Amino acid sequence: MNLPQRARVVVIGGGVIGTSVAYHLAKEGVTDVLLLERDRLTAGTTWHAAGLMVTFGSLSETSTRMRQYTRDLYASLEAETGLSTGLRQCGFIEVAADLGRLEEYRRVAAFNRHLGVDVHEISPKEVLDLFPLARVDDVLAGFYVAEDGRANPVDVTMSLAKGARQRGVRIMEGVAVTGVLRARGAVTGVRTPFGDVEAETVVNCAGMWARQLGEDAGVSIPLQAAEHYYLITEPIDGVHAGLPVLEDPGAYGYFREEGGGLMIGLFEGQAAPWSVRRVPDDFSFGTLPPDWDRMAPYLEAAMDRIPVTTTAGVRTFFCGPESFTPDLAPIFGEAPELRGYFVAAGLNSIGILTGGGIGRALAHWIAGGEPDVDVTGMHIDRLQPYQRNLRYRAERTVEALGMVYQTHYPHKAMRSARGARRSPLHDRLAPLEPYLRDVSGWEMPDVYGFPGVPKPSWSRPEWFPQWASEHRAVREGVAVMDMSFMAKFLVQGRDAGEVLERLSANRVGGGLVTYTQWLNERGTIEADLTVTELAEDRFWVVASDTAHRHVLARLQRHTADRHAFVTDVTSAWAQLNVQGPRSRELLAAVSDTDVTMPFRGARELEIGYARVLCLRITYVGELGYELYVPAEQAVHVYDRLVAAGADVGLRHAGLKALASLRLEKGYRDYGHDIDNTDDPLSAGLGFAVAFDKPSFIGRDAVLALRDAGPPRRRLVQILVTDPSALLFHGEVVRRDGRDVGYVRAASYGHTLGGAVGLALLDAGADGLDQAWLDAGALTVLVADREYPVRASLRPLYDPTSARVRA
Repeated sequence: MNLPQRARVVVIGGGVIGTSVAYHLAKEGVTDVLLLERDRLTAGTTWHAAGLMVTFGSLSETSTRMRQYTRDLYASLEAETGLSTGLRQCGFIEVAADLGRLEEYRRVAAFNRHLGVDVHEISPKEVLDLFPLARVDDVLAGFYVAEDGRANPVDVTMSLAKGARQRGVRIMEGVAVTGVLRARGAVTGVRTPFGDVEAETVVNCAGMWARQLGEDAGVSIPLQAAEHYYLITEPIDGVHAGLPVLEDPGAYGYFREEGGGLMIGLFEGQAAPWSVRRVPDDFSFGTLPPDWDRMAPYLEAAMDRIPVTTTAGVRTFFCGPESFTPDLAPIFGEAPELRGYFVAAGLNSIGILTGGGIGRALAHWIAGGEPDVDVTGMHIDRLQPYQRNLRYRAERTVEALGMVYQTHYPHKAMRSARGARRSPLHDRLAPLEPYLRDVSGWEMPDVYGFPGVPKPSWSRPEWFPQWASEHRAVREGVAVMDMSFMAKFLVQGRDAGEVLERLSANRVGGGLVTYTQWLNERGTIEADLTVTELAEDRFWVVASDTAHRHVLARLQRHTADRHAFVTDVTSAWAQLNVQGPRSRELLAAVSDTDVTMPFRGARELEIGYARVLCLRITYVGELGYELYVPAEQAVHVYDRLVAAGADVGLRHAGLKALASLRLEKGYRDYGHDIDNTDDPLSAGLGFAVAFDKPSFIGRDAVLALRDAGPPRRRLVQILVTDPSALLFHGEVVRRDGRDVGYVRAASYGHTLGGAVGLALLDAGADGLDQAWLDAGALTVLVADREYPVRASLRPLYDPTSARVRA
């Protein structure tokens, strides 16, 4: 075996994702690439994938763009390599047979059309005309994309591999990677039975083996293989190669032509994890024994959509493994544990239809140093190490695969593998009957007085009155919120302040709380958080739960060679937010310390027998405080607040109120309405940039943006003037009848009297300012209904922040 001694990049895994990464690295000019496949190309999952090529269906701009790019790539690859990808643009139909799915697909269709997907809502008769074998008596509508269809996964992989080789990539089959070499927190190469290979970058594209390969390198990759099924019938009259792909999630199935018959693919409601302890190293092109008894009800439901399949002969009932992640999003990006170690795995059955886009995005990241697409929803560091525990994976995977074909109602959450992380106040809050939500594994109150599981709905939820009441309590009186899930770090040492000044776009220090963004060299946002100077060599950093590991990794990497030390104190300190116009009155009643402090002030308070770090800061737009309490004293402090709160009308408020309050005020939330593709100016956060600082990461890029004038694209606040409408995410905004953007995050503004959201709008050649917003008629498209909206660059609630500074 003539194994090279070094390569700039080693890609592990020769499926569609590994070959795509290698191909796109070469296109980026990184040709010193070695792809190692332990068996043969396509081994594992790729060889038995169904090969659907569908651009319709996602409310993620990143995922939709990846699908579009992938389809275009598969259409053009043969001209470059001489090898067909088997792409057949025979059309795709999604059917909705219930009102919940119809609402979802109308919302998705509007969003997808905005991004350039040519999707059309069609009648049941039109569905029948396109797919004459289908039963449509219960179908409400279909959603049709003529340019979608199917590809051949093996052909795609071989074409990508040839394209990579033509550009200088070396691909070696029969070479297993048995370990990853590392030194001083960075990858240095890989180990194989034929010797070691030095490398600057290693990319784990090992599919269902990615988790155990990652564990060997100290990297957490929580994915799990599960049984995945399809049935292929004998030839059926009327089935031909031009028949469109038909998908009916309500019946658990999709249908496409295969050898003159039909392939019936299944996503059952209750899945079966496979090989939970360890995927066998020698399992390459194997199949699993199908469980007819378990799958029969799902298969019968699917066949009922195409009645002729019930009498057709069965050629194959196939079961093979495919990997799924805890939240059904890919695991993508550089591992927080190890510099230079990238992962692209856990594609949740969309590996073929996003494979080109995944490979392009990761290659760009490796070659250029930063991703050029929003990766906040798929970044590997969003996941927690405990999620790779055997019991967690075994339980969550049963539900996760089944979620693929469920209606994606708002507020819907996974119910399995819960209870892993609890606030110190969990038991104290239980008698208040909170509806608990999974917040990065924490069990946190979403709304109080509603202990059951809400009925899924696109209209006002059952707990709408409780939510409105909690919202009003914060605006009019005082409420306490358990925010213990927030990520908290203590940064200490002689160089701590210098490191944080370098990281932060705003000026930190002065004994104050500083709201700031951390940028990359391109000037786009890596984190959105607060930094509080406790002493000259001691700082308190607070970020959101989803950014926990991302912020920790960034801190660790920037303090590695400095006299600065990072301690993750998230679990050691509870966080209680006391918010509302009577919050100062409540604090004064429980503290033996003077609670008078300016906005952004920080002080240690005595509350009972506890010493509490108190920051005067708000995320709801009112006078308010964040109390950080040692975990062992959290109950003691909470009890004091509740006892004194009886005299000031203290209420409890959950995360639904937090969301509606912050969106009324226009406060941003990284990973929801701002992401790594946004710069502070387009995000409306220029006020948090200290342009006069001599140096911070991204300064030159942001200065150039500022000097270029008003941004063309801008995040703006919108309010729907019809109080009956509800916004969630992805609704398209129009100006004078033309699409100009979409809603990134939304809630209901109980004070403003309508749905509120933050929308990213594009003014085209014009700079986007308030005059541009006021000069046009703005509307928002909610499914198939259009509503007038008000839009503002300033907060619609308390625009001068007089209440915050009261």
